[in-house]
Formats: sequence, C-alpha cells, structure tokens
Amino acid sequence: MADYDFDLFVIGGGSGGVRAARMAAQTGARVALAEESRLGGTCVIRGCVPKKLMVFASKGAAQVSDAQKFGWDATIGDFDWGRFHPKLTAELERLEGVYRKLLDGSGVKIYDSRATVDGPHTVKLANNQTVSAKHILIAVGGHPVRPPLENAELGLVSNDVFLLEKLPKSVLIVGGGYIACEFACILRNFGVEVTIYARGAQILKGFDDEARGLLSESMKQCGIDIHMGTSVQEMCPADQAPKGPRPTGSDATMGEPAGERRSLATNDKSITDPRAAGPIWTKATTGVEQVFDHVIFATGRAPSTDGLGLDDVGVKLERNGAIAVDEYSQTNIPSIYAIGDVTDRVALTPVAIREGMAFVDTVFKGTPTPVDHNLIASAVFTQPELGTVGLTEDDAARNGPIEVYSTSFRPMNQAFIDGTSRVLMKLIVCAETRKVLGCHIVAPDAGELIQMVGIAVKMGATKEDFDRTCAVHPTISEELVTMREPVRTT
Repeated sequence: MADYDFDLFVIGGGSGGVRAARMAAQTGARVALAEESRLGGTCVIRGCVPKKLMVFASKGAAQVSDAQKFGWDATIGDFDWGRFHPKLTAELERLEGVYRKLLDGSGVKIYDSRATVDGPHTVKLANNQTVSAKHILIAVGGHPVRPPLENAELGLVSNDVFLLEKLPKSVLIVGGGYIACEFACILRNFGVEVTIYARGAQILKGFDDEARGLLSESMKQCGIDIHMGTSVQEMCPADQAPKGPRPTGSDATMGEPAGERRSLATNDKSITDPRAAGPIWTKATTGVEQVFDHVIFATGRAPSTDGLGLDDVGVKLERNGAIAVDEYSQTNIPSIYAIGDVTDRVALTPVAIREGMAFVDTVFKGTPTPVDHNLIASAVFTQPELGTVGLTEDDAARNGPIEVYSTSFRPMNQAFIDGTSRVLMKLIVCAETRKVLGCHIVAPDAGELIQMVGIAVKMGATKEDFDRTCAVHPTISEELVTMREPVRTT
C-alpha cells in the first residue's frame, strides 16, 4: 500500500471544504486543507454573511418610517457607512477565526497557501512544496466575472462592494440576477441612487414570472431605476469621456478628475483597484450616456479552475470550466473529487456543505451517498424577499396539467398605515397527483417562510395536505393553507 502524507487533502477553505475536512478528520483520517485567501470562502467572507448583515442594516429607515405611521415619535438621520463597516469587518474576522478554530480542533492541518493539483495523489503548494494524499477534494468555489468590455476593470464586482471605504452617491448595477437585485435594494435603502441595466425582458431570469414581476414593481417603487433590454456599450473615466453635451446621472459631475488610482498585488500581477476610481462615464446600448460614481458588474460567476493544474492531470472539465463529477462528486480521476460551486451544479452554500458530507459518507464511512439536488429551497434577499422551492409555473406547465393557486395583497401592517407594499403567495399543483410542485413567496422574511414550506414540498405534500392544515391567524403565511380555488389551470 502506498504511503501518503495524508488520507485527504482539501483544496479550498470555504463552507463545503471546511465541513468535508472536519467530518473526514472525525473518522480518524489524516486531513490537510489549503486556502490561499481567507478561511470561510465566498459565503462567509465575501458573500452570504456580509450581504445579509448589510440587508439588516439597510432596513433601518423603512422601520423608522413605519414606526412614525403607527404613532411613534421617531426620527432617523442618514446611514453612516463609517460606523457600520468596521463592525462588519470585525465580524468577518471573528467568523474566520471560528473556522480556523474548528479545523484546529478537529486535527486538520491548515496550509495558508495556494495549492494546485500536481498528480492524481499529489498537491503542490505556492512555495513548491509537494504533499501526497490518498484522496484530493477540490472545493475552490467560483468567482465573479466582468463582461468582455473595454475598461471593464474600472467596474466593481460583488467582492469589491464589501470593501468600499465610503458609500457612493450613485451606482450603475449591470445585471438582473439575484446578486444585482440584492445589492440594488441594499444600496438604495442606504440612500444611494441606483440604476440597473439588464439585458432580458425582466429581472431574475429563471424565477417564477409572477413573483419577479411583483418584485420588479416593488423595487421601482422604492426608487430603483430599472432599464430592461439594456447593457453598457462603452465606459471610461469621466474626465476621458467623449466631448459634447450629454446627460449625467445623480450628483456625479461630468469631467470630474478620476482621482488617484491604487494598485493591488494579486497572484504576482498588479491590477488597478476599481474602488479607487473616480466617476465613470457610461454609454448604454440604448444610446443613453450617464456618469456614475461606481459601476458594479453582477454579470455572472465562473468556477475557479484556472491554474489549478487540472488539465495536466487529465481531470475532465465542462465547457464553462466547471469540474465534471458523477453523483458521488467523483471526477474521471478516481482519487480526485470536487464539491461546491466549482462543479456548477447548484451554487448554494448549504448544497456545498451537503455535498461535502456526502463525500465523507461515501469515501471515509463506506456508505455510498449520492447528492440529492432536487427540490432545494432558496431565497433572494431583496426587499421584500423572494422565497422559492420547486418548479416555476412555466416549467411545471411544460410537464403536464397544473392548477395555480395565487394571491397578492397588502398585508395587515401595510394596510393599516396606508402603505403600498404587496406580498405574493403562490402554489403550483399537479392536477393529476395533487402534489405541490412549487411554492413562491414574495414577502418580508420570505426566506424564513420558504424553509418551512420546503419541508412539506420535499415530503411530497399534496394540496389537500395544505388544506387540512389549520391556519395561524393573523399572518401572511396563512394564505398558503386557505387558498381553495385555483386562479387558473393549464
């Protein structure tokens, strides 16, 4: 039997990689993990966690406004990013320390280094040290990408937003997906003037049409300027913009100096730090020219497989660079596995964690465990939130006859203060089996609601099971068990 340094070497210290390393170590395996950036990965350091903390912070003005209408003598000033951001940074540092402590406590050897695959059983670290392992697990996640546009490096991506030293007065967000919409709501509620350019006919492609339509209207009502069928055609520093009269956006001044630019060293390459850019001139595909303090590209993410050495070892990749794996997360090289966003299956943190646990069950516990990617509930943390599980109405209709139960209304707290915000409760039901195929909720705390609904849908609950459930009154969610007649059948 070959003598390896470790039984398992994990490349990537995000949620999935850390969970797999810890669980494997608890079986008695000798485990090592390498992370080139910060333990916690995208979710903890530059994704879900800081984003959700920003969501919490951004609700303050609306909460005070509602309190006034209910009778409170309440006032609120402007949002102070300078007070919030240090607390955010401190919390992320604390969580990174928690991850390190969990790994240390499990007996996992940590390498604070970039690692690449050097063979079926060999990993090379940044200092050229090689380490052998019986199994290699790749969990390096993904990264945001900019479009192939001249001067695109002037724009921010999602990672950069969490590092801003001050809030801009105006931003252009390019993209209409969940990341774009979440940041649009956060920044608008912080007092930033927000414009969205999205190429499609509606935001949130892939989500239920009725839900995304209501959410689009809600975003417009709060002052987000949404332009569909639009993208950026040209961009440059404002002081380098083409001469001639042109409209400007927000308080940004055409011709204002772009300011001193900083450089960051990343993987031995010097790149311009877009956070230091001055106002940016943009020209849309519709011909509109505007200046914004920042442009944020939310135009997609890609698996982080470049430079990992996978081609040299013969690991099969998909066309988009994702690592091809089977239902057990195994690549075509038997000793190499991959989990999480780098496989481009379902790019959600809880899914990566599930995949990591299934990998340990399969490889170290002797219980082959495929990963179940069906009926995964998810949430978009816009304001209001969107929670969803199962099929959209259009997808379900393509599979056979369905019944649609849907209601949209002003909830009690909004009706009382003469507010305009509406919520949506929607169930998609198979006309033949009566099973609930999908549920879509647009409402405050929809993420909390859809977690509970997800249990019922995953268990195969029927519409009649929902009907037999007594309502909790008065709540928004009681509508899920009181809708008796379908609004349409297809």
